Amino acid sequence: MKQEAIVAQALVEAPRMVLRPLRPSDAGLLSMYTSDKRVAEMTTSIPHPLPPGTTEAFIQRVSHPDRTEFVWAMDATRYGGAEVLGVIALKQMDRGQSEISYWVAPAMWNTGFASEAVNALVAANPLENKTIFGSVFQDNPGSARVLTNAGFDYLGDAEAYSVARQAKVPTWTYLKRLG
Repeated sequence: MKQEAIVAQALVEAPRMVLRPLRPSDAGLLSMYTSDKRVAEMTTSIPHPLPPGTTEAFIQRVSHPDRTEFVWAMDATRYGGAEVLGVIALKQMDRGQSEISYWVAPAMWNTGFASEAVNALVAANPLENKTIFGSVFQDNPGSARVLTNAGFDYLGDAEAYSVARQAKVPTWTYLKRLG
């Protein structure tokens, strides 16, 4: 019999939400939000239209013990809010580095939830990173403000492929060095 170690994913407290691991019951809300073209087009990996089963496969992949991407739901139920406001993730790289990514449901845009989630996750540093990178599409200045307000420094311009847009999109790249 083979035993595998299960990697525990930390709960992270934020002022108006808890960042918690995704669970299968999140699939409905995640599918609803990521089916929105406005959300998909601001990410590199969410297709539009969203194929059936995509969300369930994503939850299963990021819940696997051998994952390199750790994803948290922004859950405000403890504070009288929605069960899923959006998601935030850290994708492990090498040498103590990760890349941060996040999206928030359109109804929650411009409410400060993304900033709270980024600040809380960076402060908790659950993967004990030395450096966290982030990049945003240049046509999404609100997301760039989230990173700069969290103390990320601008590195430069680049480009990334967006599955929803089926095109390369100019990006701004940022980094934050930790303790």
